[in-house]
Amino acid sequence: MEKNCSSETERKPIRCKAAICRSPGEPLVIEEVEVAPPEAWEVRIKILCTSLCHSDLTFWKLDMGPAAAFPRIFGHEAVGVVESVGEHVEELREGDTVLPVFQPDCGECRDCKSQKSNDCSKFPIAHYIGMPRDGTSRFKDSNGQPVHHFLFVSSFTEYTVVDVANVVKISSDIPVEKACLLSCGVSTGVGAAWKVAEVEEGSTVAIFGLGAVGLAVAEGARLRGASKIIGVDLNPAKFEIGKKFGVTDFVNPAACLEKSVSQVIKEMTDGGADYCFECIGLASLMQDAICSSRQGWGRTVILGVEMHGSPLSINPNEILRGKTVTGSIFGGVKAKSDIPFFVKKYLHKELNLDGFITHEIGFQEINKAFDLLLQGKSLRCIIWMDK
Repeated sequence: MEKNCSSETERKPIRCKAAICRSPGEPLVIEEVEVAPPEAWEVRIKILCTSLCHSDLTFWKLDMGPAAAFPRIFGHEAVGVVESVGEHVEELREGDTVLPVFQPDCGECRDCKSQKSNDCSKFPIAHYIGMPRDGTSRFKDSNGQPVHHFLFVSSFTEYTVVDVANVVKISSDIPVEKACLLSCGVSTGVGAAWKVAEVEEGSTVAIFGLGAVGLAVAEGARLRGASKIIGVDLNPAKFEIGKKFGVTDFVNPAACLEKSVSQVIKEMTDGGADYCFECIGLASLMQDAICSSRQGWGRTVILGVEMHGSPLSINPNEILRGKTVTGSIFGGVKAKSDIPFFVKKYLHKELNLDGFITHEIGFQEINKAFDLLLQGKSLRCIIWMDK
């Protein structure tokens, strides 16, 4: 792979193609944009390939509230090469292979220095529409009007500008389309099993929702040696797919006519799963997951983002008797240390990344990726910028 970027563009704006969404739910339009040079603590990245995550789909549909900002460049799962760096950037240089990530890892605040979570208090997560330090945009359309960012990344463009806190240098040995997956979904699921739940060898696991994140949880649990990994999904085809990632048993809620899902899981696990993971973002499903966990020590990890405003109701007696519930953004992953570790796991043929890629298309076909995801036909669709 050619990694040398032209010094002719350093400290100058770049004109390139980007897929812009101008109204919620409407197809993206390939337009020419101007991408500003990186300012202090920023990096300009040439995107090699990107993919579509359910979070992109969720915010693409939003038509009200502060998070519904248009025109916008979506995309937050990608891999690229550093084109140029701004002042004070010392850990990266031109030509480095990098992953931009939505979860910051500044390495300086109390949270980033702690091993207790992957929060960053210097750049708290919010629905930012600009750069994290000043909130402004680095994109302009052909009329000179600002175009909003998305989750600090905006990868549906040939070039993007990202804060150094949101960039991870990785080995160039890993194929870029596989590395792309570690930018969000796969790291979230694997990290949840490894870092948040700390699944032990021989334990039982129930996963509610077998999309890309849920399957990544299964992969992480498999690597940790779980003895039983139960997938819960309304699509029976997900069982055959899940087997590739370690799913041993399957429950279709629609087929549970006389018993609740939690009753079925309790029977399958002799009292309840040691670890339950909710990967959809529905309060009702979160309650099912909690009910399906074992009394005394069952742990439920919530990964899905509840976008309907529904409250979560928990029986306090279950908590009193030892069950725990925790949430997790990005699977507890600290990007700058954990993602290189996952890369090594892949290179050592331990971590299955290949199975997540179901489709590959060119940048001009980006709306096809939305169609595939909306129809439930893809896990991850790789979008190549040069095709």
